[in-house]
Amino acid sequence: MNEFNEYVREVFSIAGDIVIRSMMGGYLVYLNGKLIGDIGDNELFLKRTPTSDRLLADLELRYPYEGSKTLMHVFDRFEDTALVLELLDGMYAELPEKKPVKARRER
Repeated sequence: MNEFNEYVREVFSIAGDIVIRSMMGGYLVYLNGKLIGDIGDNELFLKRTPTSDRLLADLELRYPYEGSKTLMHVFDRFEDTALVLELLDGMYAELPEKKPVKARRER
């Protein structure tokens, strides 16, 4: 885990449990078990929800990686604690619940 990932975890932890997992050359960012964004090349990309679209309307939208079909917000306002908390609380409420893992049937 690199310094930027640790910084994201530290700042975002005010909203809950932050887990960052390595995936396909980048990292996935989870808040209390829900996927909220990606980290790639020391940039944080947050999923689009009504809250993130409203609070981050003036931030750049980009694809997080080559071949992605999902535009995401490029987030850089880590010092604004009130924004981070409002943003993550809103996003968490709007994102779907984590799908339960189905048990494998034994043969």
